[in-house]
Amino acid sequence: MAEAFARARQIKDVEIISAGTKATSVHPAAVKVMSEAGIDISNYKSKALDGMKDQHFDIVVTLCQKAAELCPVLPDYPEIVEWNLPDPNRLGASDEETLGLFRQIRDEIRRLVDDFFDRGYLPALMSARDCENIILNNISDGIIAHDTKRLIFFFNSAAEQITGYHREEVLGRDCHAVFPGNFCGGKCKFCDGLPPDIDKHKQNVEITTKSGEKRSIDMTIKAMTDHRGRKAGVLVSFRDLTRERELSRRVGEMENFSGIIGRDRKMLEIFDLIRELADSNAPVLVQGESGTGKELVAAAIHNEGHRANKLFVPVNCGALPESLLESELFGHVKGAFTGAIRDKKGRFELADGGTIFLDEIGDISQPMQVKLLRVLQQGEFQRVGSEKTLKVDVRIISATNKDIAKEMAAGRFREDLFYRLSVVPIHLPSLRERNNDIPLLANHLLKQILNETGRKEVTISAAAMDVLMSHNWPGNVRELNNWIQFALVKCHSNAIDPIHFPSTIIRSENSPEHSLIDPGQHRRQKLNIEAVREALVQTKQNRAKAAKLLGVSRATFYRFLENNST
Repeated sequence: MAEAFARARQIKDVEIISAGTKATSVHPAAVKVMSEAGIDISNYKSKALDGMKDQHFDIVVTLCQKAAELCPVLPDYPEIVEWNLPDPNRLGASDEETLGLFRQIRDEIRRLVDDFFDRGYLPALMSARDCENIILNNISDGIIAHDTKRLIFFFNSAAEQITGYHREEVLGRDCHAVFPGNFCGGKCKFCDGLPPDIDKHKQNVEITTKSGEKRSIDMTIKAMTDHRGRKAGVLVSFRDLTRERELSRRVGEMENFSGIIGRDRKMLEIFDLIRELADSNAPVLVQGESGTGKELVAAAIHNEGHRANKLFVPVNCGALPESLLESELFGHVKGAFTGAIRDKKGRFELADGGTIFLDEIGDISQPMQVKLLRVLQQGEFQRVGSEKTLKVDVRIISATNKDIAKEMAAGRFREDLFYRLSVVPIHLPSLRERNNDIPLLANHLLKQILNETGRKEVTISAAAMDVLMSHNWPGNVRELNNWIQFALVKCHSNAIDPIHFPSTIIRSENSPEHSLIDPGQHRRQKLNIEAVREALVQTKQNRAKAAKLLGVSRATFYRFLENNST
C-alpha cells in the first residue's frame, strides 16, 4: 500500500521497493481498499526483508514494530524511519471490521507518504546522508563496517585507497572471504564466528592489498549497536603506517615492535624478519645468549601472524628430565606410569592451531630428538602409554643459547632435526653488540617496574647511565632488569646513582682492564679536589671525559664527587 502511494507520485530519480517480514500474497482487503482510492495493487508481489540484503538503499521506512526489529543491516547503512502502524489484520474480526481497519491504515499511510514527500523529510534525510558520506569519504582513515555475520555494509574511499579494493567488490561479502589471510590478520573476535563482546580494541596488523602488496596498518575496532541498542556489527577505522614505519626505521626513530625494545640496526632487521615470518608456518630457530629475549621474539612471531587468536604455549625443555618432558610435550593416558591418575593433554595438543615454543631445545636427549622429529615431519605423535596417533596443526618455534653447530659436530644433536627446526634461523644480538640500546632499555624497564609497584617517578642519573653503558652485561637484558630492580630497592630519592647498583658492577668498573692508563699507574693514582676541579674545567664539565683524563673509572670519579660534594 505504501509503495503504491509513493509510486503514484511519479517522482523522478527515486526508486521505490517494498518488502514484508516474509514473502506472502497481498491481502485481499488491501487490494479492495486501495481500489477504492483508485490504485490497483492486485498484481503486486510481496518480497521478503531477507532478500533486501544485497540491495543498496538510501532510506528505509519500516511500517510496523516487527518489521523494525527484523530489518537487516543493509549495505551503506541507510537512514531508518519508523512509522510503527498497528496491524489491521486482527484475528477474529469480521470481514467488514477488517475492511474498516484497512481503510484506517490506508488513510494513515497516504498521509504519512504525503508528509514524507511534501514536507521536506526526504530532502532532509538525503542531505544528512550526503553530508555523512562526504565526511566519511574525505577523511584519511579507512573505515569498514560489517554486520554480525561479517557481511560488509560500509567501505569508504580511504579504505579503497589503502586496500586496493573497490567498494563494489566488497559490499555484501564476508570480510574474511574478501581479504587474503583475513583483514584482521586472524586476530579479531569474529574469527570463531561469534558476535563480539567488545567495546573498543586497538591492534597493529599487516594486510595484503589487492595487488599483493604488504601494508602495516593501525586498526581500531569498535562494536556497534543500532538505535534500539541491539548488536549491529563492528566498525573498523584504520591508518596506513607502512611509509611512516619505513621512514622511522631508516632514521632510527623506531624504538619497539610487538613488545621488543630496540632501535639498533640489528634489532630493526629482526623486526623486519618477524613481520615477514608472521603469516608463514615455517619452523623458526632463535639463537642467542641467555637473557637476550628469545621468548619475546617467539611470542612476537606468534602475535603478529594469523595464529594470534590461538594459544602460544612455551615449554622449557632444559628444565625437565626426559621422562617428564615426554609427558609434558605429548601428554599421557591414565596408568601410563606411577602418578598418572588421569588422562592429560600435552603441550602439542594445547597448542593445536597455535604456536608451541620449545626453549632450550639444545638440551634435549637423543631419544627425545627422534620423537620430536616425527612431529615435525608428520604432525603426529602418541600420548605416553597410548597407541592412538594424534595429529595437530602447530607452528614450532624453538630456541637455544648453545652453539648447535658444535653440538652436531660432537654428535649430541641430530642434523636432520636441526634442519627441520631451523628453516628460518634468527640470531639475537647480545646487549654488548647493541650497546646504544642500553639507555632505551634501562628507561623502559625502569618505567615498567615503577608502574607495577605504583612508585613515584624515578630517573636514572647521567652518572648511573654511564656505569650501565660501560658494563659488559654477561646476563644481557635479564641482568639489566635485575640491576634496575636492585637499584630501586636501594634508592630512596628520585634518581638512581652509581652507588645504588650492586657491588659487582662497581668492582668490575674498577678492575684494571677498565682503566685507560697503565694498571700500576692506576693503582697509584690519587684523586684530590684540585685535580678533579682542573679536569672538569679542561673538559668543560664533562664528567666522563674528566674521569678519563684523570685515569680513573667513571664509577670511581662519580663516587669521589658524591663523597666530596658541599
